[in-house]
Amino acid sequence: MKKKHILITGASRGIGYQTALTLAQAGHRVTALARSGDKLRQLQDQAADNIEIHQSDLTDPEDLSSLTGKLTNKGINLDGLIHNAGLLINKPFTDLTDDDWYAMIEVNLMGPVRLTRSLLNLLNPGSHIVAISSMGGYQESSKFPGLSGYSSSKGSLNILTECLAKELTTHKISVNCLCLGAVQTEMLQKAFPGLQAPVTAKSMGRYISDFILDGHTYYNGKILPVALSDPG
Repeated sequence: MKKKHILITGASRGIGYQTALTLAQAGHRVTALARSGDKLRQLQDQAADNIEIHQSDLTDPEDLSSLTGKLTNKGINLDGLIHNAGLLINKPFTDLTDDDWYAMIEVNLMGPVRLTRSLLNLLNPGSHIVAISSMGGYQESSKFPGLSGYSSSKGSLNILTECLAKELTTHKISVNCLCLGAVQTEMLQKAFPGLQAPVTAKSMGRYISDFILDGHTYYNGKILPVALSDPG
């Protein structure tokens, strides 16, 4: 298989960390983004030759502009983009503030919007964009108290995926969305203390790494559930 260059957000922990590591250990080039520099450096230490790290906050326009400039100056072209960064605030609807809603929309929806727009000219023809969503945002799936903001923002990401798949056809870029069920991560434990998920971050990382490389051979513009159980 031809070696590819994949950019992934939210790569400092959990699913993003494991996906980046899997791709790098398979010999692919990875540009890993996250807000935590310490955890990114730990990731780089495990696969130094194939991972380049960037400490970036995708809600900060200056950070995004700086990232795009660095990649452009290095002459980097990408074959894949994984929108993995996410924010989950678990509160009853009546307790969610406007700031809570705006924070989740900024990370879960506007982050992918801005990053895709900024990096579009760096994506090679035949590239694959994968959005990591949630079963909470999947139509007619089980819904859970406390996740109205999170699920709504992820549902918006699903619709964005379908729209981008149509609009980026002329760029020869495929766009798909994976709606994940419960995966054993720090974010899940924080939102649902004591819950034991049936899937590990490492195994989901392997699945996503395979999908970013080959999934667009079979899918485009699809919202795909990837779940053994709820919540998502």
